[in-house]
Amino acid sequence: MGVSKKRISVRAFVAGEFIPLDQVSDPRFSKKVLGDGFALRPLDGRVKSPLAGEITLVFPTHHMIGMKTKEDLQILLHLGFNTVELGGRPFRSNVKVGDKVEVGDLLSTMDIEAIRSAENVDITCALVFVNGTEKGAILEYEVFGRVKAGDIVCTVTLNEES
Repeated sequence: MGVSKKRISVRAFVAGEFIPLDQVSDPRFSKKVLGDGFALRPLDGRVKSPLAGEITLVFPTHHMIGMKTKEDLQILLHLGFNTVELGGRPFRSNVKVGDKVEVGDLLSTMDIEAIRSAENVDITCALVFVNGTEKGAILEYEVFGRVKAGDIVCTVTLNEES
């Protein structure tokens, strides 16, 4: 039995500005409590799937979506910080738990102007690899600065036992 490496390209889930996770305003994310990953400050409200996989979570307020890949890499998309306080109003989910999605499928839409104008809310969105440490994930970032939805943002290398 040996160990092989599996490389997975992770795409930008919104058009916007790349931000290293350790530079975001929410300490649960900047301290990587929920896992490593990256953030995007969106220019557009269309949230697209960064990977192929299955939807595992749609939070009742629609500001958080979970999914897993066929390699069982689990990710969490968090749409803005403190947006739970908005009661789901600026979000419309296009998916439900159990849905299979491909890269680029529309997961959700958000009213970014409503989010920007809300008090004590940050529009910055995060993607974290919830079980990345457990899976031995190594992240290599491909871009910095402005990205289009669908651009490759990082490559995740996983160790897989064969």
